[in-house]
Amino acid sequence: MLRADTILAAGSWKDSRDTITLDFDDRFRRRKAYVAEGGLAFLLDLPEATVLRDGDALRLEDGSLVAVRAKPEPLIEVTAGEAISLARLAWHLGNRHLPAEIDGARILIRHDHVIETMLRGLGAGVQEVLAPFNPEGGAYGEHNRAAAHPHTHHHGDDHHHH
Repeated sequence: MLRADTILAAGSWKDSRDTITLDFDDRFRRRKAYVAEGGLAFLLDLPEATVLRDGDALRLEDGSLVAVRAKPEPLIEVTAGEAISLARLAWHLGNRHLPAEIDGARILIRHDHVIETMLRGLGAGVQEVLAPFNPEGGAYGEHNRAAAHPHTHHHGDDHHHH
């Protein structure tokens, strides 16, 4: 089975041999066997768990590429009337360490009935949508990365939440 051990960032590559369309959970992996849409079987084999972004490509050991697409999945769209209200909602979500995608005038999160109730109580507009999920990389989680360059980050034991 071919191995994929390099990620090329969206926009940094051209032609792919095959395409794989994955939800967020299957795009946040270190090692997993996949079968692409055209039938190509390969093993993702990265040094650390990394988020594959829509438009990225995986370089296989034979030099060919597999395009990565984000699969639409059921999400909750959070909206507010004013930018400051949306910022407050984002703070509440971040305070709970929830994966969230900030997309202009909305925030996308996964379904969570307790959080939905909290958001409605704070005056948010809450609506179910089907969309690709690309949450923000956090200060202590997945970070932005350069093309074909995996990162390793270490955080000391002196990290505290206040």
